[in-house]
Amino acid sequence: MPNRLPICTRCLRRLVKESRSQWRPLLHPRYASTAAAITPAPPIDQTIISAPPITRYPPTQPPSHRRPEFRKSQLHRQYTSLLRSTPLMLVFQHNNLKATEWMAVRRELAAALQKVDENDPSIAEGIKLRIIQTSIFSAALRVVAYWNPIQNQDRPPETSEASDPATQSSVAGIENTTPSPSDPGFTHSLSRAAYKAVASKRNFHPLTPLLAGPVALLTFPTVSPLHLKTALSILSPRAPQFSAPTRRANPGYHDPTTQAGLQKLLLLGARVEGKVFDMEGARWVGGIDGGMEALRGQLVGMLQGFGAGLTGALEGASKSLYFTVEGRRMMLEEEENGGRGTGEEANSS
Repeated sequence: MPNRLPICTRCLRRLVKESRSQWRPLLHPRYASTAAAITPAPPIDQTIISAPPITRYPPTQPPSHRRPEFRKSQLHRQYTSLLRSTPLMLVFQHNNLKATEWMAVRRELAAALQKVDENDPSIAEGIKLRIIQTSIFSAALRVVAYWNPIQNQDRPPETSEASDPATQSSVAGIENTTPSPSDPGFTHSLSRAAYKAVASKRNFHPLTPLLAGPVALLTFPTVSPLHLKTALSILSPRAPQFSAPTRRANPGYHDPTTQAGLQKLLLLGARVEGKVFDMEGARWVGGIDGGMEALRGQLVGMLQGFGAGLTGALEGASKSLYFTVEGRRMMLEEEENGGRGTGEEANSS
């Protein structure tokens, strides 16, 4: 039998003591739980009343009556912005123009407008000829014409502070609305409130009868009779006031492709500052000599003439009264002087 290794009793006690201290948390878990931090209990209101929901929609796209990602919704928004920002537009009916014909017509129109706008090219660049979808444009027209968010709003949008328990977000000053299209706090053009307000206004607008069939719009960023006259001379010429350019002055205008496209365009009317004009009214606006400056000058001259006439009439009445009073006074003085003269002659005799 081999001899045993001598072990120091002191070293053996140390090993046993270290092993006991290492396994003590596993053998006695109840003692370890008492050493953890004690968390306070939540308040009673927090356990009874749930927190309000957070608004889960981007600020640039609030909930709408129709799905905003659809192309119809985007066109509705685009047409609404176009109607609110465009003071002058012409309505044309186009009959199956080809792509080459559209290119030729737009080329000649842009070239003619650039000649008019040599000093200030900002107006010519903003004049666009575009094709629209009439049904969506009619809906946008009703919203622009008959929907006023301020007057038709059921309640003003409520804003809350960040410290208010009813605030739906930690950002202060946001609108306290719910992420639902039926919330009356939403008053944009695609909201359900706008849809319900104009649902009964079909065929009310005077521009609606013109929006039938294929329609194109020529939009102007400002009311400029000179640019309107140039556009009518290209797209809908009529001598002598809106005569087309001659072949020598503009050979591209008499190109067969351009003429084929122009023959398929028909002027229907115009919308000027929110008012609807027919073809003759559109040509009347384009026929203003000197443009808007001349029209403003005529208006100022008319007002000045009216003021001068009113002043002359008032002065004439006051002058007539003055002359009448002076004539009566002189008559009384003459009578008084004549009576004195006869009395003196009688005394001398």
